[in-house]
Amino acid sequence: MKLNSKSRKSSPGANNALWVFAVFSALMMSGCRQDMHVQPRYQPEDPSTFFADGRSERPAVEGTVARGQLRTDELLYTGRVNGLVANLFPFPITAADLGRGRERYNIYCSPCHDYSGSGNGMIVQRGFPSPPSLHIERLRQAPSGHFFEVMTNGFGLMYGYASRVSAEDRWRIAAYVRALQLSQHGSTADIPESQRSALAGEEQ
Repeated sequence: MKLNSKSRKSSPGANNALWVFAVFSALMMSGCRQDMHVQPRYQPEDPSTFFADGRSERPAVEGTVARGQLRTDELLYTGRVNGLVANLFPFPITAADLGRGRERYNIYCSPCHDYSGSGNGMIVQRGFPSPPSLHIERLRQAPSGHFFEVMTNGFGLMYGYASRVSAEDRWRIAAYVRALQLSQHGSTADIPESQRSALAGEEQ
């Protein structure tokens, strides 16, 4: 059985559709030649003739707050109350908070202050100037907000940790510093009466 050769030929309408599709595809592909970041734009601090002040970067509208930066809790974020260094914590300190504070202290503070807070950390043993012991009278009497403020802004040779440690964790570290101080200067009177007998048994 022979096939009619005319039946194998494409119709003019089909050929036109192919051409339209090919041209459309070529146009679409031409838009993919460059990444979207290759486009007219200003680089940081580029000058501009469009604005009267000649700057391409526009100042933020007054009162603008960056996302996640609305810090209305003065104590939590500054360690102060009405401008004065506070001797209280912005949230109740739990055992979990102390555990987290100890972990963060060991990571960020112990290289200088050592694990006990005496100021003889590993980099001090290698020649770096020693920080003051956390157990001296001046720091034992310092308000808790002082430690938060020092961690935030730095002090002397110590740089600030605000960009490395969250505000909440800085308070947890401050709480752990208080625990370290109590561990070296506590007395039996600081132990709950219900636990004194158990402690006495361990010492024996």
